[in-house]
Amino acid sequence: MVWIAIAAALCGAFCLAFGAHFQSSAVKSAAGGLDVTLGNIGKLMGNGRWMSGLLLLGLGMVLNVFALASAPLTVVQPIGAIALVVTTVVNAREHKLTMNLPTVLAIAACMVGSATFVLMAINVTGDQHQVSNSEELLIEVILACVIAMIGITALFFHRKLGAIFYIVGAGVLFGFVAVLVRSVAIDVLHLGSQFWSSVPWLALAAVVVAGLLGSYFVQNAYSKGPPDLVIAGLTVIDPIVGIAIGITILGELRPDVPAMLAVAMALAGVLAIVGVVALSRHHPVVLDRKAKARHLKTLSSHDT
Repeated sequence: MVWIAIAAALCGAFCLAFGAHFQSSAVKSAAGGLDVTLGNIGKLMGNGRWMSGLLLLGLGMVLNVFALASAPLTVVQPIGAIALVVTTVVNAREHKLTMNLPTVLAIAACMVGSATFVLMAINVTGDQHQVSNSEELLIEVILACVIAMIGITALFFHRKLGAIFYIVGAGVLFGFVAVLVRSVAIDVLHLGSQFWSSVPWLALAAVVVAGLLGSYFVQNAYSKGPPDLVIAGLTVIDPIVGIAIGITILGELRPDVPAMLAVAMALAGVLAIVGVVALSRHHPVVLDRKAKARHLKTLSSHDT
């Protein structure tokens, strides 16, 4: 069953990559690189390329939910990192971009850091178990605080926020969503005839709210940065958050973990995050935008 879950997660990663690519190009053409608003969302709904991306993302989500319900979180979540490679190649070919050395190194740091973190995490976690009601409630309370904090920040400071804020925010939210989706999926599979009376509705509502806000953040990230940067952030931050919740709240970490291994896991996580930050600064698309902004600033200063 684990190998079927891995195959589903792999297919989901490809759906995520191409869905992100389609939606990114549609957002840039419809929103013009500006913040995504309700008016722009209306335009996007009529855009065939954006809707194709939405369908692919939806299919990827279904495959990922199946995988999460069929295998441990630490096995399924990291597989999404494959989407980064696919998105980078597709985006570079479509826009005829030549990847500079910092970009290649940043992508390598993302992949190596996240893969190393996950491989070590798998080796130090115990057998998977069903999430208890108290653990689920604690996750929901923390998620509510996270939603409030980043939601208020986005509401009051949205004009000053760049792609990295929306990417990190979406990654954190989707990390919580993955944990709760797995919990809900396992509960639903074991409900039998007691479906309606036993569905964890609060967890389901938390998934919907966090999922919608995370999706809104992703759309804004598309309008402010290249799709491979968005995918890099999500495929690094999402699994790290999910595994961190599994270790600290769900008690998946074995008590006999060596201190050096714990330090190595932390360093691997830092390497992956550094890769995302470096990608946000050195990607060719980002550098091109900065050059155009400096040029416009120079022209405006000459005019005055």
